[in-house]
Amino acid sequence: MLRNKIFGSSKPKNVHSLENLKYLYNVLLRHQTVTESNRALLVETLRSISEILIWGDQNDSTVFDFFLEKNMLVFFIKYLEQKSGQYISVQLLQTLNILFENISKETCIYFLLSNNHVNSIISHQFDFTDEEVMAYYISFMKTLSLKLNKYTIHFFFNEHSEDFPLYTQAIKFFNHSESMVRIAVRTITLNIYKVENQRMQTFIREKTCAPYFSNLVWYMGNHVLELNSCVQHDINHKSKDKLQDLVAEHLDHLHYLNDILGLGIDLLNNILTDYLLNRLYIPLYVNSLIPDQDSQKPAPQISAAVSLFLLSQVFLIIHHQPLVRRLMSLLLGPTRGNTGAFSSTESALHPTIVQFIAPDVSLKDEFVHLERRASAPVSTLESAPMEQLEDQQESASPEVGLSESQTNTTDDEKLGKDSVTASSLSLLQRPYIKAIVECLDAVDDDFRALLALCLLYAIGQNTGLNQEQLDTINFTTRMSKRKDTYNELLVDKIIKIITLSSQFAGKVRLATLELSIMVLNMLVVMDDGTSCLRDNHYATLISIKEESMALLRDVFKTEEIFLDMFEDEFREMTKRELNVEYLTMEATILLQPTSTPLTDIKFIQRLPCGEVERIRKAIRVYLHIRKLLQNLNGDIETQLPLSKSSDCVKVGDVLDLNNSDLIGCTVIRDQSSKKERRFLVIDITQLIMVEPETGRLGWGVVRFAGYLQDVEVTGDRDDSRSLHINIHKPASSHLAKPLPLLTAKLTFDDHIRCVAAKQRLTKGRTKARQRKMMVIANMLDLTTTQANAILQPSSTGYSLFSNSVRPVPGRITQVTSRPRSQAVSKVTDEVSALKQVRKSDTDLSKTDAYQALNSSQHVDGDSSLRQSTQGSSGASGASGGEELMCIQMKEMSQPRSSTQSPSHVYKANIDNPAIIPFGASLDNMKDV
Repeated sequence: MLRNKIFGSSKPKNVHSLENLKYLYNVLLRHQTVTESNRALLVETLRSISEILIWGDQNDSTVFDFFLEKNMLVFFIKYLEQKSGQYISVQLLQTLNILFENISKETCIYFLLSNNHVNSIISHQFDFTDEEVMAYYISFMKTLSLKLNKYTIHFFFNEHSEDFPLYTQAIKFFNHSESMVRIAVRTITLNIYKVENQRMQTFIREKTCAPYFSNLVWYMGNHVLELNSCVQHDINHKSKDKLQDLVAEHLDHLHYLNDILGLGIDLLNNILTDYLLNRLYIPLYVNSLIPDQDSQKPAPQISAAVSLFLLSQVFLIIHHQPLVRRLMSLLLGPTRGNTGAFSSTESALHPTIVQFIAPDVSLKDEFVHLERRASAPVSTLESAPMEQLEDQQESASPEVGLSESQTNTTDDEKLGKDSVTASSLSLLQRPYIKAIVECLDAVDDDFRALLALCLLYAIGQNTGLNQEQLDTINFTTRMSKRKDTYNELLVDKIIKIITLSSQFAGKVRLATLELSIMVLNMLVVMDDGTSCLRDNHYATLISIKEESMALLRDVFKTEEIFLDMFEDEFREMTKRELNVEYLTMEATILLQPTSTPLTDIKFIQRLPCGEVERIRKAIRVYLHIRKLLQNLNGDIETQLPLSKSSDCVKVGDVLDLNNSDLIGCTVIRDQSSKKERRFLVIDITQLIMVEPETGRLGWGVVRFAGYLQDVEVTGDRDDSRSLHINIHKPASSHLAKPLPLLTAKLTFDDHIRCVAAKQRLTKGRTKARQRKMMVIANMLDLTTTQANAILQPSSTGYSLFSNSVRPVPGRITQVTSRPRSQAVSKVTDEVSALKQVRKSDTDLSKTDAYQALNSSQHVDGDSSLRQSTQGSSGASGASGGEELMCIQMKEMSQPRSSTQSPSHVYKANIDNPAIIPFGASLDNMKDV
């Protein structure tokens, strides 16, 4: 046992023990004054105390008993009162934060909260200019708020003195410069509001609610003005990052307000709704849709585009009925909003002036006088401010106050009166709705049109709105009971946007087109999937589709990567459907549309740059319009995607390869020097690499599968038996870097197998791409003759469909093999070359060489490949007898004689075109 020279007492070896806590208590007792010499010792002592208390919470209850018996929290407060500097303060806050975070027993928490020491620490005036002190202080407050419930609230809220430091100290930092602090304040207030304590909620409403909400609304309004200024002064999207931060902060405010309203506390919701409508949404958001030119002293306003954007966020996030219904009633009204939109007897402590003005008193000044005001009689508190505010209302604006009869009516009654009055008004007789509809004009650009569509969609998706309000303008939504009619003016505007998007040089972005289609479906498609779109509007959509198809026909003839772009755009469209809530999180839609990709703006949110991107847009426009018409007609998609993953072989599948044509090779991947023995299986759509299954003869396990259309194969200059193969994910742009799926070197047993594999891969790639192009040609209403004329390569004379064979929809038709005499003349030179390479194979006849080469050229899809899986799925597949894959491979299967070259291949017997029996199987793989 070591002796401590300073204290004259021994330090226990066991750190986590009651004896060690006693020793640390002795240290605190001897050092009650903080000095430069003992500051480091005290910091380490405080840290050790927190460790022992957490250990005692789980293992030894006597530890807490001793801690409370000696009232050790008093030392913490004494050290704070000495203003010993940042070093001790940070350690104290860190120690307390660790304690409350890790202690689980309620009795221990009660012990720590007793004697009001924690409230004294909360109320202490720390040096908040120090960032580290501020961070630990707000974290400590947040941890305490997480421990609040109907029992622990009594440790923080003093009913007699009406003192609640945890709440009043926290909300002072609601507008702190650090976002972490602001977020913590929101969390603390929400945790406090959730506690069910009537006296505490009454205190918050009467003493803190009005000043806090008024200052919060004023802070949000100034934040919006800063956002608007950033939009107005942006040059070449240089303010994009700053604008994104401002938008994110506004979204945080909205979610915070929605969380408060979602708690269902009427005492708070009435006051908060009043301030939001009359001090922020109406004067700053709604009135900015129609700038007031007549006012001598114009109120602060924002641009119409920013107003549309912010209102979209409000309706997308907030669904509180009293708020959104009164806001929607004002938007549907015939006049500008210059009177109180919300008032109730519950909110009589604050005015209903519709104006964006600063609060009378700042939040910090309000809490300076809170203790003095709390000692006054309750009757005085309730009557004096009401009389003063009523006098201020009457003197400031005689027409802003609501009469007694108005304040006594319910919101539903007022909404009913508004609906009856507004039912006789046309759409254009409502100034705010008229302004929104006028923003749908996208002849020059779609800047405002996209934002107006966001607002219309948000209104249609808001569950807090009353459908009877929307029915006054025939604005049908998913809540509508009937859709036998719709607003034709809105539909005309939306179809006009779709028309402009189908033009090759149109300035309508893909996001605007997709959102237009979403709003159109909301207006005209019923819940059962039927459409009530009128014939004239439907005919216009048909003509738009024809126009987009005509544009793609020209591209179909000239663009070499058309297939890759078509498939990529379809994948992107189906994988990433537009989410309007995510779209309104993007600050870039507040900036003028641009075409350059250097801004890192998503493709659907900017204009196309260059011919390739214009083709991509044209493809996407056609796919969207085609899907829209299918949805209106109730049709089911049958042609897309061109490659269905359910019909393809996947890695790990077990295949029955009996009677299948195989080519053995050694695979050397670029990433490693490891050699793998594999067998190539060339399907009509896929290149498959298998290895024999050890359990069953003639079966193989798929180790790689890729689309033939994406295969790039080249020969090896140094080795005539090797091929370099590269299979990549298709890229839709020449600027995009393709993602390689397989990059490897394939080494075959001899030169003939190498030539056969190369020709099969090349011909298979061409045929696979042509088959898909024929499906696209059918979608674009191109005839088979026209498609063949476009797709037929002039160098080879190859045609996908011969004149004698007609294609069957949904099935690949076998092409009759060319006569033997035509093929022999084309391979004479290749036969001679093979003879020179294989001089020792003197018995290899011209017929054998022709058969080897001809077998690699005829790659047609009529051999069957049966797929099997393990377990029950494999059993069911076997019983069903389903043919999951058809592959075409014809290799020579002549019996090997003593005079034959070892470079033989297996040839299939093709007498039966349905199922091709093969002489070669995995039985003789080892021989190969």
